[in-house]
Amino acid sequence: MASLTTRDELDKNSGLEQENLEAQESARSRRRFGPFFWFPLAWLGFIVFCAIFADLLPLRPNDEMDFTEISIPPWESETYWLGTDLQGRDILSRIIYGARVSLTVGAVATSIGMFFGLCIGLLAGYYRGWTETGITMGLDTVLALPALVVLLLASVTFGGSLKVVGISLGLLLIPAFARVSRANTLNFAQREFVVAAKAMGARDLRIILLEILPNVVLPVAAYGLVVVAFAIVVEGALSFLGLSVPSPVPSWGGMIAEGRESLGETPHIAFIAAIVMFLTVLSFNLVGDALRSRLADLRESAV
Repeated sequence: MASLTTRDELDKNSGLEQENLEAQESARSRRRFGPFFWFPLAWLGFIVFCAIFADLLPLRPNDEMDFTEISIPPWESETYWLGTDLQGRDILSRIIYGARVSLTVGAVATSIGMFFGLCIGLLAGYYRGWTETGITMGLDTVLALPALVVLLLASVTFGGSLKVVGISLGLLLIPAFARVSRANTLNFAQREFVVAAKAMGARDLRIILLEILPNVVLPVAAYGLVVVAFAIVVEGALSFLGLSVPSPVPSWGGMIAEGRESLGETPHIAFIAAIVMFLTVLSFNLVGDALRSRLADLRESAV
């Protein structure tokens, strides 16, 4: 009888060990980045590299017109890899230089929104009370504004430029980042290490900067990648309407707008720019979602 009991206990313990091993392996597999992270990351690295070093690449000037090669599709030209537009300009060169516009607007707007939104969210989530109520009401007021209308008014009033579009869009993005920052601050403000810091007499500023901020900045930064994709789409919409950077500076939205005039005869002019924008926006979304899922898994395993 004793031997049977011991055998049952061994079987039970081995079963529990097997379940633990399977659970650990499942957790590792969830945290492992797959092709839907690495392929988009490689595409973003390629686009960023081309945008930064565009002046060093063997490209034709993006505003140079070749009147002997007008509206040539890629499959009919050996000189222009992606063809030419309605004015005989190299589409490949304009795509790469247009990446500078889209990435600059995305980076500037996201940086502005992230910095101020992070600070506002930390204050609202840590102090609570009237501070949180007032900040929340202000954020809700900004969110109630029609973003596209505000951007159109800013572009018409101050002129279409990278600075105007980037700053205007960045100010509109502050509430989104503030909400994410506030939610994460609420999660960490009552943790044991924060309570211990308060008990030891640490000042609020030190607690916010050294205890809460390092835990909040990572999920906010991961969310920022998704916001970059949104900013690129908004800049493309403004360029499509002719309210972003002025011509002849190339932009993806402007190229799509120029190509719509001849979609029936030369669809490649609009479709190539649209495909590049689609792949870039999709890549930012996939990378951002993967990083947010990874941070969520790490947080669950830490708990």
